Amino acid sequence: MNNIISLNIWQFALIYLLLIIVLLIMKKCKISQTKLLIIASFRMTVQLVLAGLVLTYIFQNPHPAFTIGYLFLMTGFAIFITLSRNREINNRFKFIVGLSLAATGISIVSFFIMAVVGVSLFNPQYTIPISGMIIGNAMTGVSLGLRVFNGDIKAERNRIDSLLNIGVTPQKILIPFVNKAVETALLPTLYSMIGMGIISLPGMMTGQILSGTMPSTAILYQIAIIIAICAVTCLSVFCSLYFGHKTLYNKRMQMSF
Repeated sequence: MNNIISLNIWQFALIYLLLIIVLLIMKKCKISQTKLLIIASFRMTVQLVLAGLVLTYIFQNPHPAFTIGYLFLMTGFAIFITLSRNREINNRFKFIVGLSLAATGISIVSFFIMAVVGVSLFNPQYTIPISGMIIGNAMTGVSLGLRVFNGDIKAERNRIDSLLNIGVTPQKILIPFVNKAVETALLPTLYSMIGMGIISLPGMMTGQILSGTMPSTAILYQIAIIIAICAVTCLSVFCSLYFGHKTLYNKRMQMSF
């Protein structure tokens, strides 16, 4: 297969013209998020350029400490971003969310790298990009699950108070909210799985094909990573909410919102 075609800086710069279309539509629809779009685009560009420089150095100077350090840094930022979007939950709940993200993310990454791919966890070529996909999706899933869970509890506050007054235990009240939040967090992954291969060629597969990998190999990697993403999303959201919701009531079955 042909080698990937490199983009020069002027070819690359053309892609930013598409943002002008987005800005015009946002202005037409009176969406007051133009500043956010500009900031997000700028931050994304800077962060990815810096990440590229760091990864280039790590790949040229492979060392276990660099790979593991990058993995833990990635996990730490995922926890920070998730918790910063859900400041209203209590500290015990936050600890459970952080622990769930770290434990499930690192466990799935380790299984994928060592058992499925069959290489060392210290191999930066595989560990770093795969960790990014797995932990990034876990972060998105947990953030979505927490938002749905907290939003539903606030919306149903009066009904929850009525159920408590007639003697229904907090666990029986909250478990349906947990179940709904887990389902909602899983749906984007499940819907994307339905259309893969027919409607869309996912990012990992596309990247491998562009770099010269045979489509048959790229397909196997893509199937494996999607299943891993589905598993980590389910596990991280379930652990965060199933164990986290228990911090909302005490041993005397009194709830605190």
